[in-house]
Amino acid sequence: MKRRRMNKLYIGNLSPAATADDLKQLFGERKLPLAGQVLIKSGYAFVDYPDQNWAIRAIETLSGKVELHGKVMEVDYSVPKKLRSRKIQIRNIPPHLQWEVLDGLLAQYGTVENVEQVNTDTETAVVNITYASKEEAKVAIEKLSDHQFENYSFKISYIPDEEFVGAIIGKEGLTIKNLTKQTQSKVDIHRKENAGAAEKPITIHATPEGCSEACRMILDIMQKEADDTKSAEEIPLKILAHNSLVGRLIGKEGRNLKKIEQDTGTKITISPLQDLTIYNPERTITVKGSTEACSKAEVEIMKKLREAYENDVVAVNQQANLIPGLNLNALGIFSTGLSMLPSNPGARGAAAAAPYPPFAQQSGRRRTSSSAYLSGLYGTPPASAFPHQHPLPEQEVVNLFIPTQAVGAIIGKKGQHIKQLARFAGASIKIAPAEGPDASERMVIITGPPEAQFKAQGRIFGKLKEENFFNPKEEVKLEAHIKVPSFAAGRVIGKGGKTVNELQNLTSAEVIVPRDQTPDENEEVIVKIIGHFFASQTAQRKIREIVQQVKQQEHKHVAQGAPASQQSK
Repeated sequence: MKRRRMNKLYIGNLSPAATADDLKQLFGERKLPLAGQVLIKSGYAFVDYPDQNWAIRAIETLSGKVELHGKVMEVDYSVPKKLRSRKIQIRNIPPHLQWEVLDGLLAQYGTVENVEQVNTDTETAVVNITYASKEEAKVAIEKLSDHQFENYSFKISYIPDEEFVGAIIGKEGLTIKNLTKQTQSKVDIHRKENAGAAEKPITIHATPEGCSEACRMILDIMQKEADDTKSAEEIPLKILAHNSLVGRLIGKEGRNLKKIEQDTGTKITISPLQDLTIYNPERTITVKGSTEACSKAEVEIMKKLREAYENDVVAVNQQANLIPGLNLNALGIFSTGLSMLPSNPGARGAAAAAPYPPFAQQSGRRRTSSSAYLSGLYGTPPASAFPHQHPLPEQEVVNLFIPTQAVGAIIGKKGQHIKQLARFAGASIKIAPAEGPDASERMVIITGPPEAQFKAQGRIFGKLKEENFFNPKEEVKLEAHIKVPSFAAGRVIGKGGKTVNELQNLTSAEVIVPRDQTPDENEEVIVKIIGHFFASQTAQRKIREIVQQVKQQEHKHVAQGAPASQQSK
């Protein structure tokens, strides 16, 4: 699972008449969706992109090519002069250019410490280069800007360097060694993720107290570095939390958040719901204040998030006992729970640090490796996390009914969301045509084994909640249809409706087996299940279990040469 790290872009040579709405419309028309607010000043503006590929596409599409109110825009990475260091990016490199030729060209201007190709969807190549010194990088920029190679003209930019990351690691790693020793923690700095991004995540593995102490020390280090380089006045703290936890942090009418602000003397903001996507279900909690105030707020924020997480773990474990054969710990229907961001100061002085939630280590859940934190309740499963009891699990078909107006959100632009969802879940997902022009619901046909059903349905329920298709205070309840053999329908109902009533009491879902159904060509009938996600999942699994028991009894009777049992009603 990828965390969000923004690539801030500078837009220059703007007309004084240009507005934020003008820029949003211009970017939108060119299919360059923005990841947040547009910060506009007189003659220039700043925008954010969640990954480097989109940032490159925006620069290539717009810079020097597009007019707004009669002025041709300039678009580039936002790297203030005082932060320009050893890292540069070269774009528009001929795809057939030999690496040896490029290395030789770069070496003319200094010692190259690292060359990293950026995976993009452009026809030409893009590389990030780190020189041994700022001076060498500056010479390379001057000499190679618009350098002609055959019919290609190089485009070169400074990209953010990892100033704070270097300060946290320290000379020969001494600073981070001292930090981990003092706090009895393990600190991971994810330097290579999303090369060129202005923010890098730090993950801290420790007890709650160790996390908070490590976080405070990292903030102190970054504040000192910012003071020494005069690159920022105040370093804010950024924490990533899954959207499903954030509501409980905020509290009713924002009371929890307001209390933390008042008690700690900080200002806390949370990124908008519009920034969420199917693969980025995390919100950024930004805390501003003194280092001491931010540290106090971190303790209170993490306490609330842990509490919400632990309540979810209890709920999931209760469901796990009711759903046979499913390894819920490995399913990862949501995204990572808690982490934090480090960053370069940038225009707004964004900062970095990260307490690792200790409940991931203390919950007692099955762990396959240190990455099992990411494979828990809010994680993507590592490859080894799935049990291998059945090499070819049975394919199941579930028809899930969603509001007609939500179809676009599930499909996504050019079908991207539904394709990503199908890949993530390992299921086939199709949306059936509308039954009529005034149909209020559409049927989503999901085909896959139990784990895939759980993941696909979980994401659909979550997406409908995130996109506000249901009232924020109400649970998302959907109707699901599964088919069972007609000879097993009676067993699902039970004598006098006893089994179906027990199912409803056990799962909190409404279970309906319509009577007088005509079996289809496969001799199957429909069972309707209505409820919130876990209720629906539990009911589906219990019904499948009943059907499996009936099938086994039928096979046993057939094997023994006895007549097949009659369905009980």
